[in-house]
Amino acid sequence: MKLDDMTWCEVEARIEQGAAILLPVGSTEQHGPMGRIGTDTICANAVALAASEMCDAIVAPPIAYTPALFNASFPGTISVSDATFQNLAREVIEACLDQGFLGVFVVNGHGANLDPLERIAKDLPASKLRIRSWWEPKTVNEMRAELYGAWEGMHATPSEVAITQALLGAIPPGQAAEPPKPLSAEFIRAHSRDRHGPPHEHRAEFPDGRVGSHSALATPEAGHQLLQASAAEIAQEYTTFLTEALRDA
Repeated sequence: MKLDDMTWCEVEARIEQGAAILLPVGSTEQHGPMGRIGTDTICANAVALAASEMCDAIVAPPIAYTPALFNASFPGTISVSDATFQNLAREVIEACLDQGFLGVFVVNGHGANLDPLERIAKDLPASKLRIRSWWEPKTVNEMRAELYGAWEGMHATPSEVAITQALLGAIPPGQAAEPPKPLSAEFIRAHSRDRHGPPHEHRAEFPDGRVGSHSALATPEAGHQLLQASAAEIAQEYTTFLTEALRDA
């Protein structure tokens, strides 16, 4: 259930029963020639909404403006600083807790969000804040490896593009029909969590926006499977989180 579709009376009743809240967090940045600017937010929000149907959770409106400076040389990317995002996310999380929600379960869709979110988590009990990227659950990672192998890459991945295709239809691949430059294991380790270079250098190295990701391998059918697998595991983890929050209330 979406928080913004509810009345305050409905929210009050749920809070009185003991409720946590799902908070999707994404980005607004390029995702290659066939990936939507809002891909990370679309994926995080869709997983949260699908999970909420399985565990009867409330879903807050997503946070879509987050750090994506490395993509700022591509049109459409709107990046904010780590500090701005961290302050906004902290205030949103604290506002949810102040409202009476027992905890906030963040469904993340963007690697660069993780460091700021984890800094927020250090100041809160574990039962108050949980952070989980939609691709993290074991089942989802196994699916990604089976479907795409090394062509999953790091950015504009076929798995995230597939989820947007399942929800919104496919965009023709254009130049993404050709495989991108493959990545070394060393590069992947060094650039995890979107730790990429300055905007102009990044675009020069990855001119179509894909970072080792063969987006054209995406299909709507795989997107449905990935979405449902992620939602099912997030729903289970949310249920455990809520149980812990109720215990510690």
